[in-house]
Amino acid sequence: MLSETLSLPSPAKLNLFLYITGRRENGYHELQTLFQFLDHGDEMQFSANSSGLVTVSPELKGVPLESNLIWKAAQALKERTGCQLGADIHIDKILPMGGGIGGGSSNAATTLVALNHLWELNLSLEELAEIGLKLGADVPVFVQGFAAFAEALASNLPR
Repeated sequence: MLSETLSLPSPAKLNLFLYITGRRENGYHELQTLFQFLDHGDEMQFSANSSGLVTVSPELKGVPLESNLIWKAAQALKERTGCQLGADIHIDKILPMGGGIGGGSSNAATTLVALNHLWELNLSLEELAEIGLKLGADVPVFVQGFAAFAEALASNLPR
């Protein structure tokens, strides 16, 4: 679907509660939390291309392309599937970086879902969540797209 442009919201999340329930010897905290998605967020536009290259615009100040979760999500999807297509991705960034509301994780998940569609890969949400987990603990929650209760180590939230 090289001629299709897909526009999708990339929502913020709010932790309705976050309880630290313990601490392991390795320093990680055990926690319980409930995520809820908000109507507020970034807007993203995706177009597939035949060049095989993934571009992200505008560049995020202070974030090299190879460190950008949007680019990393696209590359992870290409590596998992062997897809030879590329994509031009534009983001209207509203959510603050490092603000604790899941902006980067949401952007990565939105990228996985959008490119799965545009590249006609037909991966399930579970497969996309598995790819997303390698990008960040919150990414699978955004892939699934609904409120979620999580009980895990702070560095390892469940899908």
